[in-house]
Amino acid sequence: MSPSLILACLWAVAANVLAMTPSRDHHWRNAYMLIAVGIPILGYVTWQNGPWVGLLVLAAAMSILRWPVIYLGRWLRRRVGRG
Repeated sequence: MSPSLILACLWAVAANVLAMTPSRDHHWRNAYMLIAVGIPILGYVTWQNGPWVGLLVLAAAMSILRWPVIYLGRWLRRRVGRG
């Protein structure tokens, strides 16, 4: 197993542990932190293992952080629909 995949697995474990902790802001601060840490890890995974593995890790991360992805999709739809 490559070091990048180990980091991605540790990121997923950390995301699940953070999801189990209580939060006053509905975990948005944790989501921002996970996104900031996860983007370089995703790039590292893609660089080391290829684009298909990178896409699988991206899909896994999107399933963990689904609400930021949903809100991004809604925002993009509003922006495109307006123009």
